[in-house]
Amino acid sequence: MNAQTKIDAAKPTGLALLRVPFPDNQISKLPKETRAQIDARKANKNLMAWNCKVCGGHHHKDAVHLDYVGHAAATDRLLDADPRWTWEPVADPMSLGLPTMPGGMWIKLTVDGVSRYGFGHADGKTGGDAIKEIIGDAIRNAGMRFGMALDLWHKGGDLHADDGEEAFQAEAAKPATKAKAADPKAQQGQMPDAAFAKLQQLLSATSTAPTILCEHYKVENIGLLTKAQYDDAVGRLEDDLARLARKQTNSQFDANQLAGADL
Repeated sequence: MNAQTKIDAAKPTGLALLRVPFPDNQISKLPKETRAQIDARKANKNLMAWNCKVCGGHHHKDAVHLDYVGHAAATDRLLDADPRWTWEPVADPMSLGLPTMPGGMWIKLTVDGVSRYGFGHADGKTGGDAIKEIIGDAIRNAGMRFGMALDLWHKGGDLHADDGEEAFQAEAAKPATKAKAADPKAQQGQMPDAAFAKLQQLLSATSTAPTILCEHYKVENIGLLTKAQYDDAVGRLEDDLARLARKQTNSQFDANQLAGADL
């Protein structure tokens, strides 16, 4: 075995390659506006940032930018990990205990003989653009279950998550009657659909029963979590998911190493 072969053999392959961070040139910037910012710039065009120097788009001048990996870069990484990778739509994911979501699609992504589920939605787009958005979003979402770009997901959160902060705050700011004020549920907002979907995905990916969250946060169902409780739960579940992905990747890598040694 020559030196060049040793170097190549040390490079991550298969599922382990999906855990490798993406280089800066493959990481894009996505503007994320709050609902208040969207309403404000629609009412006042002077609040718009035109041809943003960061992302090239048009949005509220105070919008934050999230790091994300686009569909092309994700596809390129999947091909490097396994040229025969495939995905297929899942018509009925109820067997996993997951709710059917309107405007989106569950898929099963298979890489190097391992399958995991992901969910994609169109984020308000329609027509052909919606179909492409759903597929690309689902592939990236399922890829995250393998650890692909997990560091970006953990840092920026779900790129297509709804404005959970404002939704919870708006609900909490609603005037309550004296009868409701004594009820702890009155202090808990209505969880946005996208936030609920993300929580369900994390619960499924980590094999965590919803009742565990209910018992920990003292709520009747996970839809009654406050914003602070939701953020804490998502953070814990994402940490668990990262550990699981790392463990599964290491196990696959060890198995591949053992198979190579046998040869």
